[in-house]
Amino acid sequence: MALAFNGAVRDELEDEDLARLRSIAEVRHGLFELPSSWDEPPPPDPEAEDRLVELVRGAEALVVGHGAPRITAPLMERCPGLGFIGELEGDRFARRIDVGAAWQRRIRTVDTTNGTSYGVSEWALALALIGLRNAGALFRRLIVDREASFPPEFLEDRGYRKGELTGKSVGLIGCGIIGRRLLELLAPFGCDVYVHDPYAAHELADVYGFTFTSLDNVLSMAEVVFCLAPLTPATRGMLGARELGLMQDDAIFVNVGRGAIVRSDALIAELQSGRIGAALDVFEPEPIPADSPVRDLPNVFITPHIAGVTLASRQRLFSLMVDELERFLAGHETRYDLLPRTIGNRTAGTPDNDMKRERPGGSP
Repeated sequence: MALAFNGAVRDELEDEDLARLRSIAEVRHGLFELPSSWDEPPPPDPEAEDRLVELVRGAEALVVGHGAPRITAPLMERCPGLGFIGELEGDRFARRIDVGAAWQRRIRTVDTTNGTSYGVSEWALALALIGLRNAGALFRRLIVDREASFPPEFLEDRGYRKGELTGKSVGLIGCGIIGRRLLELLAPFGCDVYVHDPYAAHELADVYGFTFTSLDNVLSMAEVVFCLAPLTPATRGMLGARELGLMQDDAIFVNVGRGAIVRSDALIAELQSGRIGAALDVFEPEPIPADSPVRDLPNVFITPHIAGVTLASRQRLFSLMVDELERFLAGHETRYDLLPRTIGNRTAGTPDNDMKRERPGGSP
């Protein structure tokens, strides 16, 4: 099998995972340094593509990451033995693999970007707890204002009146892998959970014990609202003044998805009213302008888009991919396939909740 990515990705690989991979396959690695992002595919580069074809020659599986060429239909034609293409980071947006061409050739396509989901879901839970206690305001009082440790007026604060997560009603906007990890973390708190996600399989409601509902119901029924959705043409600006106005008084809005899903002017206006609180890892724009009012609001806690940024999450991308290769080479089903539902979610395509999980090319 072949690995194709840049030196930065290579340096993050754990020796233990490489040893696991070498125990099940002959491994060849090529270094590629093409420009790379989550927003645009790598530019065409005939020399790099020729090197990749030579690297892959005779291999059954290929794993790509930042720096690698885009794996197009012509490249697949030049690598006829491929049965598996994996992307370590970012291809839920189909930037580095022509997923449709892979499906037509019955090539399994797998993405392990969800390696960062563990940290994001943990931080989402932490932000909810911080927001419910209005801990940002307490921090400002102690550290910035140098006030007394326990302000008497705290007994009137929402952090006193509404501060516990246990038994609260919770809403999830989006229920992908981050959402499902978060549901596991929420289980001990005994929350009533409402979910809006037109792309999620309906069976999840039975597995995790939540209720699928509309976006308006999630916003109006939940005391804590988590925004976990990806940024797509359909979700950009999805939450504006009308939607935020549906939230209950003293509700907490947690965003670890993307800042641009929320109209920032509407969010700031709602927060300035003091009616709700927020704990935000993302905001639009980023970085947050120095003079943005959101920086000074006492009912807001902010972090700089770090929810998924941990060493463990970076190393987990490859560890999960090795797990997938172990399954594939042993003839088992893989877990993190790029499927029509996945791509539809990221491109705002028509949701199809009855779509079966199929092998590439349509075989069961």
